[in-house]
Amino acid sequence: MTRKIFSLIPLFALLLFISCTPVQDPRSKSAAEILGDPDYLAISYGGYREISRDIQPTIPQLREDMAILSAMGIKLLRTYNVHLDEAANLLETIHQMKLEDPEFEMYVMLGAWIDCKNAWTDLPDRIRDQESERNAVEIARAVELTQQYPDIVKIIAVGNEAMVHWAWDYYVEPAIILRWVNHLQNLKKEGELPESLWITSSDNFAAWGGGGSEYHVEDLNELIKAVDFISMHTYPMHDTHYNPDFWGVPREEEYMSDLEKIHSAMRRARDYAISQYRSVVEYMQSVGVNKPVHIGETGWATISNEYYGDKGARATDEYKSALYYRYMREWTNREGISCFYFEAFDEQWKDAANPMGSENHFGLINLQAQAKYALWDLVSDGTFEGLTRDGKPITKTFLGNRRALMETVKVPPTVEEIKELHRE
Repeated sequence: MTRKIFSLIPLFALLLFISCTPVQDPRSKSAAEILGDPDYLAISYGGYREISRDIQPTIPQLREDMAILSAMGIKLLRTYNVHLDEAANLLETIHQMKLEDPEFEMYVMLGAWIDCKNAWTDLPDRIRDQESERNAVEIARAVELTQQYPDIVKIIAVGNEAMVHWAWDYYVEPAIILRWVNHLQNLKKEGELPESLWITSSDNFAAWGGGGSEYHVEDLNELIKAVDFISMHTYPMHDTHYNPDFWGVPREEEYMSDLEKIHSAMRRARDYAISQYRSVVEYMQSVGVNKPVHIGETGWATISNEYYGDKGARATDEYKSALYYRYMREWTNREGISCFYFEAFDEQWKDAANPMGSENHFGLINLQAQAKYALWDLVSDGTFEGLTRDGKPITKTFLGNRRALMETVKVPPTVEEIKELHRE
């Protein structure tokens, strides 16, 4: 009797190991298969509805959002941190929806937030080459969630705009990002993470070497070699104020109609984004590397009472935003580039003190469950039929009245007017 019991122990242990080991869905695709495939459109996602992230989106709310995005053809999401409940709840939501519908597909680039020591404070010892103790916790949680949902998490992004010099609240040196990227790559080699998982960092084009030579340091070069692909950001909308040479209506176009001037300006904005993308590719190749480069963020706000609004660059409205969305999707799909368009839904916590601030208005769908002009065609063709957000059906902004929308659209300033704005 004792001998029989002991003979069953190895079998029991094997069954226990199998039951506790995450099972990879055989239909699940790898990052290498998904990235660059226009049938797997990407988007940046946050499900927050309120003015504070203290109020987390619920699983029923996340389910509504996933149904909406799936109907739009979105199959790859980007998130930003794992220290709040949203990321874990999102993964569980996708898991449940996959169990209910074998045809449902949604994958995630899971963001792990990285800070320097004493980030977001005025302390004099906020040190860029030392990191927050929380970073290790954030990375560990990202690993845990990836192990739990290997069929959903296909990419881990270490840090968000953490290396660009203007991110002074939390900026870290590339060496810190490199350390965590290497850590995750080692976990892959050791079998702790799936071999097919891709590791990156998501940052401004300049921080990836596409800007000034001050970024061209050896640690960045090593990081470029260490990641599986580069995730770069480009924001022509912001540069309608900060670097507006491409934006002002040139003298040779002043004869055009207002609508022609707007379309021409938005094509220049697209070309400006393309030039920043190419600058990253060129720098990557200059250090002897040739790997995929995808767009981790780009977008165009629809409202602003700041530099980008009617008293400034006159850049933000739904019409220009729709043109930028269309132009960027057309270009990236044609070139085999994934574009994590920023962003799916408006989020009002980002500039809670200024409701009209641009950061609150980058979404393709607003907080009233209204699809902005970029998505009006999808409302018309019934894409969102039967779907709701917070119980509200998806309708069109401006009640679908294009004439009313166009009354809010301003022609960009001329080159001379922009110069005058910057002299004030």
